[in-house]
Amino acid sequence: MRILSIDYGKKRTGIAVTDPLQIIANGLVTVSTSELYDFIGAYIQKEQVERIIIGKPTQPNGQPSENLERVEQFVNRWKKHHPEVPIEYYDERFTSILAHRTILDSGIGKKARRENKGLVDEISATIILQDWMNARK
Repeated sequence: MRILSIDYGKKRTGIAVTDPLQIIANGLVTVSTSELYDFIGAYIQKEQVERIIIGKPTQPNGQPSENLERVEQFVNRWKKHHPEVPIEYYDERFTSILAHRTILDSGIGKKARRENKGLVDEISATIILQDWMNARK
C-alpha cells in the first residue's frame, strides 16, 4: 500500500506518494486546492493508500501559521468522510526553502521555474513524505 503526502497551500497543493513497497517518495502532482478533496478521493479509489501525511504549517518559532486553520478544516472533513484512510500531521517547517534549493540545484532555468510554480509544492510534498519515512526508521 502507498502512503500519500500533501503540502497544502492556499491556491495550490503539492502531492507526493510512495511506491507500493514504501521505499521511495516521488512527487505526484500539484492540484488546485479547491480540487484537492475530490482528487484524493478519486486517487484512493484507484490506488491502495495506507495513510495520508499532511504538512502542519508552523512558523520557524513553532507557532501556527495562518494556513493552519485551512489545513485543519481539510483534515476534519477527510476524517469525517474517509475514516478508512487515516490522515496525520507532520511538521513542514523549512520544506519550501528546501524545495526551492532543490530546484535551483537541479539546474532548472529561471523561465521554467516561473512557468511551473507548482513544482515547489510537489517537491515540498515529497520532502515531507521522505522526512516522515526517515523518521519512522
